[in-house]
Amino acid sequence: MRAAAALLLAASGATAQPAVPEDGPALLDARPLAMPVEGVRPQALHDTFADGRAGGPHEALDILAPRGTPVRAVDDGRLVKLFHSVPGGITLYQFDPSGRLAYYYAHLDRYADGLREGMALKRGDVVGYVGSTGNASPDAPHLHFAVFRLGQEQRWWQGTAINPYPALRRLP
Repeated sequence: MRAAAALLLAASGATAQPAVPEDGPALLDARPLAMPVEGVRPQALHDTFADGRAGGPHEALDILAPRGTPVRAVDDGRLVKLFHSVPGGITLYQFDPSGRLAYYYAHLDRYADGLREGMALKRGDVVGYVGSTGNASPDAPHLHFAVFRLGQEQRWWQGTAINPYPALRRLP
């Protein structure tokens, strides 16, 4: 989201929010996530959250899977934005039911049929398919998955990154 949001922030003159709040991981503990990529086992994940990227810190997990693998909603909530960007390619943003967390899915090959902004999502709903759109390498399809704690303004493009790796690794 940082890379995708950086262009928007620069254009709007807004600034990024401060470091991860103390309650960020606690928010994920209160809303246990489902695995976002069908067929991926928690043991197969690698923590890429702190990896550096050309545009700054990664602040997301890259979950490798074959192109076209279904991507599923990690939580109940609302689809707030379908967005195409240069860094993220085909992306979507979902808020949790409380509006305190944003889930960001990027580099999708395509959206699931029937998706529309504002619709309710249930944990496990197919939202798209793994791809390599945006700045992803064409020969390494993956889901770029991020979680952000939202401010009171609930702006889909602005939040404080929370590492989803510990929450996803705890899955059975």
